[in-house]
Amino acid sequence: MSTTRANHWNNQKPSPMPSERYRAAWDRVDIPAFERTWPSNRTTAAPLWVPVDLRDGNQALAEPMDPERKRRMFELMVAIGYKEIEVGYPSASQTDFDFVRDLVRFDLVPEDVTIVVFTAARTDLIERTYQSIEGLPNAVVHMYTATAPTWRNVVLGKEREELHDMIFRAAQDVARGGEGHDGWRFEFSPEVFNLTEPDYILQVCNSLTELWDASPDRPVIHNLPATVEIATPNIYADQIEYMHQNLARRDSVILSVHPHNDRGTGVACAELAVLAGAQRVEGCLFGNGERTGNVDLVTLGLNLHAQGVDPEIDFSDIDKIRRTVEYCNRIPVHERHPYGGDLVYTAFSGTHQDAIKKGFAHHYESAAAAGVDPGSTSWAVPYLPIDPADVGRDYQAVIRVNSQSGKGGIAYLLQTEYGVELPRRLQIDFASRVQLETDDSGTEMTADQLWKLLLREYGYNGGVRRYSLEHTADGDQLFVAIDRDGREVTAAASASGPVEALGKILTEQGSAVEVVSLTQHSLPRNPESSGSANSAVTIAECVVNGEGRWGIAVHQSVTASALHAVYAASTPDVMQLT
Repeated sequence: MSTTRANHWNNQKPSPMPSERYRAAWDRVDIPAFERTWPSNRTTAAPLWVPVDLRDGNQALAEPMDPERKRRMFELMVAIGYKEIEVGYPSASQTDFDFVRDLVRFDLVPEDVTIVVFTAARTDLIERTYQSIEGLPNAVVHMYTATAPTWRNVVLGKEREELHDMIFRAAQDVARGGEGHDGWRFEFSPEVFNLTEPDYILQVCNSLTELWDASPDRPVIHNLPATVEIATPNIYADQIEYMHQNLARRDSVILSVHPHNDRGTGVACAELAVLAGAQRVEGCLFGNGERTGNVDLVTLGLNLHAQGVDPEIDFSDIDKIRRTVEYCNRIPVHERHPYGGDLVYTAFSGTHQDAIKKGFAHHYESAAAAGVDPGSTSWAVPYLPIDPADVGRDYQAVIRVNSQSGKGGIAYLLQTEYGVELPRRLQIDFASRVQLETDDSGTEMTADQLWKLLLREYGYNGGVRRYSLEHTADGDQLFVAIDRDGREVTAAASASGPVEALGKILTEQGSAVEVVSLTQHSLPRNPESSGSANSAVTIAECVVNGEGRWGIAVHQSVTASALHAVYAASTPDVMQLT
């Protein structure tokens, strides 16, 4: 990529950052030429997900999980459907060893679940690892060694062949430990795979495949970690597909990946790796892990769900999952975290709110027209990649109102919380008043606050002291006592209905009132009333002395509600329609 620019529209200048100290990924790892296929592949089934929260995630915590938290996390993973779970590093700590033994002693591992135990490539540690799983019918012993040049030279002080010999001898210990246990299988991770020479990885992995006598009935796992993410996801995909095409006994190898998130692209690395041939993905729930974390299994699973592919993990109560993970890790999940954060299904922007409101209306209309449950029909609501109900969320928090909000969001909250549908012209007028209110306070407004503001701006505050109605063959005759400038005025008028009759009376009293429209709704929730009976809310659009005005009233009597709304529109303290 050129370091100079000829584009007249880009005025960015060189920064003082010492970027020249670092080498690009393609200068650090040489991938032999091969015919890649992953860009045209599609994911149509979930890979095997393997949560490593109890090992990799746990070692990254400032306060590692105590036994109670470990057990709670394990039980969550089992409950939502994970079938292979890495449970610890039993040779590294007594706590991990005891936890694995508790899983065995108390028979906590279901028959269809396989636990994974982690170990370094050292004889004494491998022996201790096998002691921890004694009595389990099924387990995976996961051995790792760093293989990248920097780690070989700086950390381990070994040449390529020396390190290969060390790994092979340890793999022999792994093989001996598993003799006589057909349900115990083997996994190898060349740590920092993504910075290791591809030919060296093939040499090491193929030698272990042969040593462990891999077969389709008892496959080995070769787990290829992006231990420190250093490249764009397409480079990792190329590395994975190269291995996929060149590993020996490919039908006897489960190709696994373990991306980290140093560049913020761990999810993309995993998704492209699956396109490239990976069959198994290790990660953590909500992406906990060293530094910037392991790849997030929740996001990966729900990304598949959003593409119409069953993730084979039950995320239908995302908040319960999140609460458990937060408790066990003692780390909160960010409000904007994909799928699980508090605000991820919430829109504040006015244009987004309007689109969501219309999208919901179209969704329910389409479901009704097709005669199907809205929860099972095809989903296509703007700005919401999945139905929040799929993960146990309701729609109350989908739209929230602040100074950036518009009429659509305001109308949506009032409709969903109170069943009140504001006419479009009233939406426009009320939105400007909400804007003034939120600009002044600097905070968001709840549905209750919006309702109170609506009544404050347009609501009936008294004035019709009493009325009676007589139905005649010629129409309705209204007798009314109203308050005009502090005086009680009694009057009567006949018209086709009581609202028209009140309009005549108000006009005779000096306010030319024309009722343009009248809408009424049943109000199942009236916060101003302590009674249990439903009330009627009436929204009156009137022209008063040539000016457009709105009036709103709530009453258990439909007639009273209508009269009060028209009266509210006629009073001078209701502002002119903008």
